[in-house]
Amino acid sequence: MPLTILVADDDFATRLSIGDYLENAGYLVLLASNGSEALRMIEVYQPHLVVTDIAMPQMDGYDLIKQIRQRPEFRLLPVVFLTARSKTEERVKGYQSGCDVYLSKPFELYELGAVVRNLLDRMQVLEGERRSQLGKSEGDLPNSSSGVSALTEVEFDLTQREKQVLQLLAEGSSNNQIGEHLHLSPRTVEKYVSSLFRKTNTGNRSELLRFAIERHLVP
Repeated sequence: MPLTILVADDDFATRLSIGDYLENAGYLVLLASNGSEALRMIEVYQPHLVVTDIAMPQMDGYDLIKQIRQRPEFRLLPVVFLTARSKTEERVKGYQSGCDVYLSKPFELYELGAVVRNLLDRMQVLEGERRSQLGKSEGDLPNSSSGVSALTEVEFDLTQREKQVLQLLAEGSSNNQIGEHLHLSPRTVEKYVSSLFRKTNTGNRSELLRFAIERHLVP
């Protein structure tokens, strides 16, 4: 599955331009218009990286990153500040708050793309090293296919977001309706639907829903 990025900015045009650019680069993108909404979405969707403005209603970027860093599971979550505040003291405050990169507006989208790619590559390397160390400490566990049903394998392989999309598909929701409900763009919803087709070896929504119902993945 593509990596997920959350973009938080109260300016609609900025959110849209960043979101489109990152989606074209192959990421799944979530959009939030303020810090409070962003925090809720982080808790639910657990993105791999956050790009956020500082000056936002309800909760600004400083409070958002403070809330993020207070949660153990998000302490290493990469955060990029993207803001019009360019004074040195503001940049220092940003880094002291816990951001990984501070970019000043106006900015070039390709620079943001390079920053995002660098941070995500670094996190993937760290995650790979962590898993390697975990595997060494626990030892190799024997793989056994006996007693493991196709249902268990499918359920284990589906992400939480894919399960949510599948549930909404079963309720008859369109891509646009799913996007509105989950705060995703229709293009991102299409990527999740395509991933569900691939993982379940189905070719259309009818086959997918029949597969899901037969295996009790949806009511």
